[in-house]
Amino acid sequence: MTPQNQPQKLIIDGREVTFGRERNLLEVCRKADIDIPTFCYHSHLSVYGACRLCLVEIEGQGIVTSCTTVPKAGMRVRTNSPEIREMRRVAVELLLANHDRDCPTCPKNAACKLQSLARRLGVREVRFRTLTPALPVDRSSPALERNPNRCILCGDCVRVCCEIQSVGAIDFAYRGAQTVVTPAFGKSLGDSECVHCGQCAGVCPTGAIIPRQDIEELWRFLADPRKKVIAQIAPAVRVAVGEAFGLPAGTVATGQIAAALRRLGFAQVYDTSFAADLTVIEEGTEFLKRKSQGDKLPMFTSCCPAWVKFAEQYFPDLLSNLSTCRSPQQMFGSLAKEILPSALGVERENLVVVSIMPCTAKKFEAQRPEFARDGMRDVDIVLTTQELVSMIEAHGLDLAQLRPEALDLPFGHKSGAGVIFGASGGVAEAVLRYVVSRNYATDLARIEFQEVRGTAGLRDAQIEVGGAQLRIAVVHGLANARQIAEKVRAGKAEYDLIEVMACPMGCIGGAGQPVTTRATTLAKRAAALYDIDRCVEIHTAQQNPAVQECYRTILGSPSSEKAHALLHTHYRNRRRGVAWPVPIAQPHKPQLEVSVCVGTNCYLSGSGELLERLGDVIRANGWEDKIAVKGTFCFENCRQSPNVAVGEVLVEKATVEAVVEEIEKQLAHQQEPELAPR
Repeated sequence: MTPQNQPQKLIIDGREVTFGRERNLLEVCRKADIDIPTFCYHSHLSVYGACRLCLVEIEGQGIVTSCTTVPKAGMRVRTNSPEIREMRRVAVELLLANHDRDCPTCPKNAACKLQSLARRLGVREVRFRTLTPALPVDRSSPALERNPNRCILCGDCVRVCCEIQSVGAIDFAYRGAQTVVTPAFGKSLGDSECVHCGQCAGVCPTGAIIPRQDIEELWRFLADPRKKVIAQIAPAVRVAVGEAFGLPAGTVATGQIAAALRRLGFAQVYDTSFAADLTVIEEGTEFLKRKSQGDKLPMFTSCCPAWVKFAEQYFPDLLSNLSTCRSPQQMFGSLAKEILPSALGVERENLVVVSIMPCTAKKFEAQRPEFARDGMRDVDIVLTTQELVSMIEAHGLDLAQLRPEALDLPFGHKSGAGVIFGASGGVAEAVLRYVVSRNYATDLARIEFQEVRGTAGLRDAQIEVGGAQLRIAVVHGLANARQIAEKVRAGKAEYDLIEVMACPMGCIGGAGQPVTTRATTLAKRAAALYDIDRCVEIHTAQQNPAVQECYRTILGSPSSEKAHALLHTHYRNRRRGVAWPVPIAQPHKPQLEVSVCVGTNCYLSGSGELLERLGDVIRANGWEDKIAVKGTFCFENCRQSPNVAVGEVLVEKATVEAVVEEIEKQLAHQQEPELAPR
C-alpha cells in the first residue's frame, strides 16, 4: 500500500473516522454512515459540485462542499450545524421555486429525490416566486420524455451521456437564469444523436427525463374484444420487478409476472429467453462461418439496440462486423406474427405482441422500419419494467402476494443459456456453449465460462476450443464500446467475438428497471440469473426441444433462407450529415451546392464568418440562381478545419478565396468532380 493510501484519521461530528482511498470528504462521511444530501454527486461520474447541498463545516476552513474537498488527516468536520441546515433548506426551496410542482401526476412521484429531500430537510413552504417561463415538453423520442420544467440542472444526465456513454446528445446551453439542458442547436431529443439507452433517465433525480409511457395504448388494446394480446418477458425483468413490491433484490418473480399479466387480460405469456436461444444458434452459426472463412472478424453482437444505433452513427465502417441477427425481442415478434395467428385463431392484424423489457432503447428498436411487414410491426408495444409495475398497481394487485403461474408453451420453454442474456457476458457465454457443443444430443462437460463474467466495463478472455484459442471481449457502457471499436478500426484489437451492452452490467442495469444507485443490487440481479441457469434442466440453446421443433417445422436449419427472412436484419449508416440547414439562397433548380461545416472545430476556425462572407460574394456575383449555400455538421475532418464542400469537392482549411476559386472552376466546367481533399 502506497503512503498516500495508508489509513488516516479525521474527526466527523465528534467521532474519529478512518479513511484511505476515498476520493473526497463526502465519501468519507458516507463511509461513517452519515448520509449527506446531494443531487449532483454520482459515484461513477466526475465530481461536479453544482447543487451545494453536500455542505460541511471544517474547523479553520469554514463551510465547503464535501464532494470537492479532499480529506486530510486531522480535519475536524461538522455535517449538521444550524447554519448548514438552513443553507440546505434554502437551496432546496430555491430549486422548488422554479420547479414544475406537478408531483401528484409526475411519474417520479414518491421516487423523486427533490421531493424526498424537501421532506427530509423540513421544507414546508416555498417563499420565492417562479421567475422562469414554462418550456415545452419534448416527446419526440420513441424511448424518452424530457420535461425541462422539472430539471434542477444537477448535470447528472449530461455527465452520464458524455462520460459513460460518450454520446453527448445533451448538454448545458445559455447562461445564468436561462441555463437549460438540451440537445445541440435546439433540436428535439428525437432528432439528436441520442441512442435511446435511457441512462440519463436512470440518474435523473427528478422527473425531468423519464422513460416514455405507452401504458394507455396497451389498456386500449386489452379492452378491445377483437384483439388477442400476448406478452414476452425479458430475462432481466424477472429478477428486478419484485423490488418495487418490497421483495429483496434478485428475487425471481417469473411466475408472479405471468399471473399478474393474465389478470390484466393477456391471452398468452411467453419468455423472451426462448428467442434468446434462437439468437444463440443463429449467431453461433454465423460466428463459426465467419471464423472458418476468415470473414469480417471480430464479430460484434447485435442484441443491444442502443449499441447498434451507436455503431450506425459513429462506426458505419464496422457495420459489416456486426452480427446480422435480430435481437431476441425482434426474433420473438417476427416468429409470433408468423406462427401464432393460425395457432390462436386470430387475424394477424389483431394479434398484439407486447414486450416487457428492462430497456428504453427497445421502444426505438420496435419502431425501426426493418422490423415491420405489410405495414404492421413485429412488436407492437414495448413496456419497461417500471411500466409493468404501474399497470399491476393500477389493477389493484400486489405482485408479492400473487401465486406463481407457468408460462405458456411453446415459447415459454428456454435453456439457461437464454436466461443469462440479461447479464453482461451472458451472450458471449451462451455463444461459447454453442460453439463448444454443436451436436443437439451432446451435453457439455463444462457448462460455465467464468472467464467472461465480471463487473469490469471492458474485459477479455481466451477460451480454448478444439485446440484453437478464441479471443473474446465483453463490454458494457458505450464509452468502453467506443474505445474497443476504435481499436478494431485501427487494426489493434485481435478478437474473434465482442459482446457489447450499452447499460451498466448489461440488461439488468437497463434504464427501464426499478431505479437503484447500489452496485450490490445489480450484482444480486445478475447472480439470480446465473442461479436460474444452474437450476433449469438444459443449459445450451440447441438442447431446447421447443427450439428444435421450431427448426424442424418452420425454419429448416440454422442460417437457412427462412431463418434469414425471419431472424436476421441489416443496418444502415447514420453518420452525421447535412442535418442543420442554414440557407443563404434557395434557387428553384440550384446547379451547385456549397456546404459549410459549422461543427465546433470548424466554427472555432472561422466557418461562421466564412459562411456569411460567401453569402455576400454569391449575391455580389449574381449567383443566387446557380448556387445553394447551407451549413452542415459535419465532414469528420476536424483536423483540417474549416471544411467546405463545393459540389463533391472538399476544400480543407478553407478560405473565401479558395472556395470561390473552386466555385468558378465548377461553374465553368459544369461538372461535379469526385470528392477529394484539396
